Amino acid sequence: MGKTMTRKILVVDDEKDMTRLLKRILEPEYDCKIIMAFSGAMALNILENESVELMICDIRMAEMDGFELLERVKHEYPGLLVVMITAYGSIDIAVHAMKKGAVDFITKPFEPDEIILRVGEILDGIDARKNLESNDLEESTAFGNLLGESDVMQEVFEKIKLFAESDVTILITGESGTGKELTAKAIHNLSRRRNKPFIAVNCPTIPETILESELFGYKKGAFTHATSNRKGLFQEAEKGSVFLDEIGDIGLSIQSKLLRFFQEKEIKSLGDTKPIKVDVRIIASTNVNLKQKVTSGEFREDFFYRLNVLTIELPSLSKRVSDIPIIAEHLITKHCQKLNKPQKRIAPPLMTRLMEHPWPGNVRELENVLIQGIICTESDTITSSDVTLDYEKGPLLKNTIDRSDLVNTTYKDAKESLLTTFNRRYIGSLLAITNGNITHAAKRCGMERQALQQIIKRFDIDANSFRC
Repeated sequence: MGKTMTRKILVVDDEKDMTRLLKRILEPEYDCKIIMAFSGAMALNILENESVELMICDIRMAEMDGFELLERVKHEYPGLLVVMITAYGSIDIAVHAMKKGAVDFITKPFEPDEIILRVGEILDGIDARKNLESNDLEESTAFGNLLGESDVMQEVFEKIKLFAESDVTILITGESGTGKELTAKAIHNLSRRRNKPFIAVNCPTIPETILESELFGYKKGAFTHATSNRKGLFQEAEKGSVFLDEIGDIGLSIQSKLLRFFQEKEIKSLGDTKPIKVDVRIIASTNVNLKQKVTSGEFREDFFYRLNVLTIELPSLSKRVSDIPIIAEHLITKHCQKLNKPQKRIAPPLMTRLMEHPWPGNVRELENVLIQGIICTESDTITSSDVTLDYEKGPLLKNTIDRSDLVNTTYKDAKESLLTTFNRRYIGSLLAITNGNITHAAKRCGMERQALQQIIKRFDIDANSFRC
């Protein structure tokens, strides 16, 4: 981290020895200026006259306690980062401090090396944020394909930037197709871990026995086919981030092992007796109500509270209709390039329909509809006749066979051609909504999974092409 003499840190504690200790520890380490305040009122007076980058504040103080000071500071100086310190550390206090706007939480007594490390990480984050804020292109790169100008999405972007600065676990909630993995990547890209691995794990697609070995690794001989030692994804992501997608679908056994990581910051490989320390940040997502799963006994309550410290709720596409034009134009450009097609535009009547559609599959469904439009139209404009918007009631059959073709072919051939068109559109729309998940698609249309697989095979439908 680049050091600078102009960097100022405000330390607030009514125990004067503690503020002086922090001054002795931090000033030589970071060539910064530590400004000491011995009360909340004194701290507010200093902030009126000094430009401060970080405030380290004790919670238990006379007259104005740390929580009250934090609330005042976040209201009057929203860009100022705050670290809370207390001798009365607990999960409840930590959660309360974070929800009030603190970026980190440290319990005392602490070792000098610990406070140096934690403060250094925050200062690194401040530097990274300054670099991003000075260059709009870099920030847009960090957010990647997560787009939106609506008020609800601006709130999401602000949370991403705020939460990225700490190492606290983040739970992203929202319906399928709302962009949970894009959000996780944005958090990683804006964090101090951005130059380290980001590993995404789609929990529901991996059987529980395999998921355990994938996450934690295994030792040679741990099971029949374990012919050599193998690192797990937690070790592969050292110093980086692990994204556990749809964590609500994992079993109780894996929950217990992940809980150990949260508590001890260590894992145990299959077949190993010695735990391994790992340094990764966990970002998780779910499209189910975890509280209901706790009530039904499918999800551990203690694990839920470890996950549910900082949350980002992603709105469904129907709740941010004003974002549809900008998202649609971005997707058209992206997929015209990927499919090696000339740039196309969306006809205004179709755009109106896109904005009126309920989008049960959210952005992922919109993306697949637009891909369909790019492929199906030969002109430079995609119209309503080029796409299927409603998988249940909409025009499932496009005029791919005109009347002259129909009268010049046999009944059997015409029937087979129309049946192929129907199945590819209907099943394709289901797979678009379920992100290529055949099991979920089968439930939606009231079929057995095996029967749907047979239809997919017969009509040469590539389920993998619907996975984004």
